[in-house]
Amino acid sequence: MTVGVVMLVHTALDRAEQVARHWAAGGCPVVIHVDKKVPNKVFRAFVSALRDVPQIQFSDRHRCEWGTWGIVAASQSASEQILSEFRDIRHVFLASGSCLPLRPVQELIDYLSDRPQTDFIESATTADVPWTVGGLDAERFTLRFPFSWRKNRYLFDKYVELQRRLRVSRKIPAGLVPHMGSQWWCLTRQTLSAILEDPERADYDAYFSKVWIPDESYFQTMSRLYSRHIESRSLTLSKFDFQGKPHIFYDDHLQLLRRSDCFVARKIWPQANRLYQAFLTDAEGAMSKTEPTPAKIDRIFSRAVDRRVRGRPGLYMQSRMPREGHENGLTGAPYSVFEGFNHLFEDFEPWLKRASGARVHGHLFGPGGAQFAGGEAEFHGALSKSAVLRDYNPRAFLTNVIWNTRGERQCFQFGPEDNQAISWDIAKDQNAQISVVSGAWAVKLFRQNRNFADIRKEAAALQRIESDHLDILRSQWSKARVRIWSMAEFVENPMEPLQTIIDEIGPKPMRRLREVPKMADLTGFGQFLQNLKNQGMHPYLMGDFPVGQDPVGQVRPARKPYLVKK
Repeated sequence: MTVGVVMLVHTALDRAEQVARHWAAGGCPVVIHVDKKVPNKVFRAFVSALRDVPQIQFSDRHRCEWGTWGIVAASQSASEQILSEFRDIRHVFLASGSCLPLRPVQELIDYLSDRPQTDFIESATTADVPWTVGGLDAERFTLRFPFSWRKNRYLFDKYVELQRRLRVSRKIPAGLVPHMGSQWWCLTRQTLSAILEDPERADYDAYFSKVWIPDESYFQTMSRLYSRHIESRSLTLSKFDFQGKPHIFYDDHLQLLRRSDCFVARKIWPQANRLYQAFLTDAEGAMSKTEPTPAKIDRIFSRAVDRRVRGRPGLYMQSRMPREGHENGLTGAPYSVFEGFNHLFEDFEPWLKRASGARVHGHLFGPGGAQFAGGEAEFHGALSKSAVLRDYNPRAFLTNVIWNTRGERQCFQFGPEDNQAISWDIAKDQNAQISVVSGAWAVKLFRQNRNFADIRKEAAALQRIESDHLDILRSQWSKARVRIWSMAEFVENPMEPLQTIIDEIGPKPMRRLREVPKMADLTGFGQFLQNLKNQGMHPYLMGDFPVGQDPVGQVRPARKPYLVKK
């Protein structure tokens, strides 16, 4: 007893000829169905090329349109012919012209001989598995589909909509429980002949001829009526992407296909010369005998689908670039944002670089342009410090800064004078660590020798901007790690916040800080705030600075040592 192969051929007839000869040389009779859309001249040449192989025959031709009855009719015609012409076959293996045997044909024959009563066909009810992608599940069995989904998509959709509106529902033939699965099956002679010789076949065919994509449901449903034992899996390796389209295997998939241990793979690129040369060999050059385990490569395909759908964090794909919320993370690595620290400390940026080992920038979104670390005019990835170029797309600028320096922690300053268009982006970014000393921008105004009315006006404007920014950071949509201290709270005990920040972004393990940045002289700052109040502006973001009293955390001159005698 042997195995018969039914081949459905649509294109790449030269490759189909090569594979058909391989099946026949391995002892498997082959019946080929050639799509009626193939020109007669090409078809006759194909038949003539295989005339020298008596084990290869051709069946009646049908027009095969995706999702329509023609593919099932082609499978029926070829199956009837192979069962009648070759009486010694026990199993019939359905394949396509783009399928490629991965193991010696004799191994498949031996494998099926050990399982003489087993039908290998993926068969599951629509309620049990969520296989359908962007299509219909249960409705494909209760509605009619006289129009081609590919050629007449408008009529297809409108007719489905009309049937839904009229609540049309087809009656499923008595005794049938619709099942779905892969089109590529391997059935025993007993099961397949029972399906083809069923006295109710005309009714079943009439019903399934109006089912959508019947090649994924006809044999899958009918085999449940007659099979003694079904293995609900296909012996053909076929993978599909997130859109439900089959993956195409190329030459660089050679080792991947070897790892699968499957008997047949689909869909092979016709120009994959290396694959055809590697697998259409004798037994000595093929894989060792083992159970087919396509799950070995499932993880690789899952990662590929995830990369295709979600992309890499912080790297925007063209298909998702204009679509808000479809990016896989705004940035590609963690980074830190400091607000108010460079006003409060005189040497904060060089100190932070020494303490954390990170690259510390100034105000990347400052009005005069990006202040890159070291005063560079250009940064990694040819990013310019130009404010005009940066502000054309601030989000893309930030994304590129972080992506181009993956592996190195980036830190930059931010404040109410900077471009606020980036506020929501950093607030919603899980990679952002934002530390804020609210109201610290007032130190800069405190030091300026300007008309006080102008200072008051600018202070009021900056406070409004920072207040709105803090509302964003505290919103329910914020995903960044945010710490906010009022200025009065921070200067009272600056060591603890600084230690916490360095512990998070510095190298591990970190010891206690031995060096701290020099804090700005805040003598008289409380009176400055009071003067603002006196002018009608309420500086509430700074916290409570008592008038006439220096901040507790202010660095004072050390007292001279003295000796106490007993």
